[in-house]
Amino acid sequence: MGCKGVQTILEASRDVQFTRFENGRWQTVDGTVVREDLVRLHVNGQELARLMCTPRELDHLALGFLRSEGFIQSMADVRLINVCPSQTCVEVWLRDASFEPPGRGIITSGCGGGITFADLTAKAKPLDSDLRVTPGQISRLLRSFLAGQQQRGIHTAALATGETLVVVTEDVGRHNTINRLWGHCLVAGIPTRDCILLSTGRISSEMLNKAARMEIPVVVSRTSPTSLAVALARAWHVTLVGYARRDSLNVYAGQERIAVAEAVDEASACDLGAGHRHLDREGCDQPRVVVARRGGEHDQSLARGPPLASRRRL
Repeated sequence: MGCKGVQTILEASRDVQFTRFENGRWQTVDGTVVREDLVRLHVNGQELARLMCTPRELDHLALGFLRSEGFIQSMADVRLINVCPSQTCVEVWLRDASFEPPGRGIITSGCGGGITFADLTAKAKPLDSDLRVTPGQISRLLRSFLAGQQQRGIHTAALATGETLVVVTEDVGRHNTINRLWGHCLVAGIPTRDCILLSTGRISSEMLNKAARMEIPVVVSRTSPTSLAVALARAWHVTLVGYARRDSLNVYAGQERIAVAEAVDEASACDLGAGHRHLDREGCDQPRVVVARRGGEHDQSLARGPPLASRRRL
């Protein structure tokens, strides 16, 4: 694959001046806001999509978008990619010269003007994975994930294996962060199968679709998934975790991949290490797990003893 043109490195934010009301008075403040630009994606000389995004590493974004939509399968399908110096367009030339842009795409629920040409309800092959994770592992990954955020007001996604964050991406659009991950992995030759996906954004059907196609069996978010994302996760055997916090998480699908028995042992070890005293959750990485059922939620607390709210340090 060739590459022409020089990518100008643009900041992900812009300086702004605004007024803040605090302590009963107005004050002028200098700050920053996340940058959002419109970028045109051309394939074989024809416009395929317009993406609202953060204008940096657009080659990864474009390649990830093409892969997630099924227009390419690997870097071998790409002959040339060019990001214009102004960062307002990306030109991709495929080895398949007969490629024609499809019809109108689906505007997705992702902020930043998401669009997909895929059928979000189409059947996918259920994931067959032996991957198991513990609540403590998720908690530690999330802690590292959030500690590395460079800026507020922007979505972040990460690909992890074990206790390690392999790739971290940021964008104004949460769906764009997944495309960036996939594009980065394509270029770097990083396998995505049996990895863990973490996101600061709501998991929509589009994002779940991308994760399933990347063969990622565990998807973790800081917030709630959509109803269609939950349905797809259950159909495709994807473990879907929402509202992940230091001391709790909700499991909406695929509970069998959450190693609760191991987590109970670890949580008990926390108590034993403290001289058999009941502790609050500080110093223990084991969060409370809430499993979503069709008839409601089921509280599956991992630590022994009284509810967390009633615990006090002795």
